[in-house]
Amino acid sequence: MNMRVLTFLVFLVGVSTFSFAQEDGGVKMDSISQVEQAEREAKEIRRQIEAAEKEAKAAEKEAKAAKKAQKKSEKAQKKYEKLTSQINSIKKGLEKDEKKVAKISDKMEVDKIKGKLSPNDVAKIEKKLNKIKVSMNKNQEKLIKLERKL
Repeated sequence: MNMRVLTFLVFLVGVSTFSFAQEDGGVKMDSISQVEQAEREAKEIRRQIEAAEKEAKAAEKEAKAAKKAQKKSEKAQKKYEKLTSQINSIKKGLEKDEKKVAKISDKMEVDKIKGKLSPNDVAKIEKKLNKIKVSMNKNQEKLIKLERKL
């Protein structure tokens, strides 16, 4: 009977040891699969991060392009406004000069008829009128150039 009990105990110890060994192997297999799963998840997260970064870069690039286009349009608008302002200014100057020439010419004619002007005075007035007319011609040319730019 001692022999049977001893054999039974040895058998029991062997079975329990074998079962612990099997459990340890299962844990190893489990931990290996968990590591692989974690690696797969990490790769997936990296892919998602890279995709998000690409989207962010694309959005940033698009925003820069939109900002650049907006600046370009603002610059064009300012240029247009400046040109129109210059054109209006030159037109006003030309009108003013035309009125001035008409006024001086009329006054000179009236003074000639009345006999108030000497030949030197007439020459001075005509010289003044010629200067104004030359200035008007230059302004007229400037106006034509500015209108071409529009």
